[in-house]
Amino acid sequence: MSIYLTKDSKVIVQGITGGEGSKHTARMLAAGTQVVGGVNARKAGTTVTHTDASGAEVELPVFGSVSEAIEKTGADVSVAFVPPAFTQDAVVEAIDAEIPLLVIITEGVPVQDSAEFWAYAQGKKTRIIGPNCPGIITPGEALAGITPANIAGKGPVGLVSKSGTLTYQMMFELRDFGFSTAIGIGGDPIIGTTHIDALEAFEADPETKAIVMIGEIGGDAEEKAAAYIKEHVTKPVVGYVAGFTAPEGKTMGHAGAIVSDGAGTAQGKKEALEAAGVKVGKTPSETAALMREILQSL
Repeated sequence: MSIYLTKDSKVIVQGITGGEGSKHTARMLAAGTQVVGGVNARKAGTTVTHTDASGAEVELPVFGSVSEAIEKTGADVSVAFVPPAFTQDAVVEAIDAEIPLLVIITEGVPVQDSAEFWAYAQGKKTRIIGPNCPGIITPGEALAGITPANIAGKGPVGLVSKSGTLTYQMMFELRDFGFSTAIGIGGDPIIGTTHIDALEAFEADPETKAIVMIGEIGGDAEEKAAAYIKEHVTKPVVGYVAGFTAPEGKTMGHAGAIVSDGAGTAQGKKEALEAAGVKVGKTPSETAALMREILQSL
């Protein structure tokens, strides 16, 4: 089992003909993902050629719209590699086409645009992951995004992280155990899928035996997640909060990672998580060691 993404997922790429879209389409195919086409209105009717996991050449059609791509291919996942200025239009198009899962990789999307498309998505059929995220990987099955597929294989750990780099590090640290699904939700102030959404899905997934949650300074997402864990999560959770040494009032790394007026500190988040029974490491390696102890005792 996995959450949100399986070997049966059919993936299209919005921006498949661009540099990043092309590079990561090739990597998703190499990871075994069923990439079935792409979208670029200016290049509709053309094709792009890549190599799949077996080394065979595949010719992928480029469609003029997401709705046409879904109609012709049965796609149920879209990955957007679209410049920040055009991201909102691409997201609205995907929501209108009712794609079930949309992964937005783009960094630097204006917060107002994110707020508008997030509001637009409410009550509709599309789950958004991102923006400014590495996407989602179910090792051995499918990759929708930019996470390197060769870090870790399949296993019992569910991972949800605000940070792309720390997603990769945690996968590396626990590669001998493996992952059901690893999901990078992004570190912008406004994102689609949250820690709580992922925790709920991992709790319901029979193959996920334990969960790693990576947060960072800024906002109150981790505190909300701690309250949710206390009430609803029965599986063991370990946590890490990036930014223990961050100075107040300075944005660190992600647009949303800023401590203001003493709120959103790593220490405050750590205490909230620990009060909910989550073991929190001071470093990624210490966090991995805490998870290792739990897995060895299961």
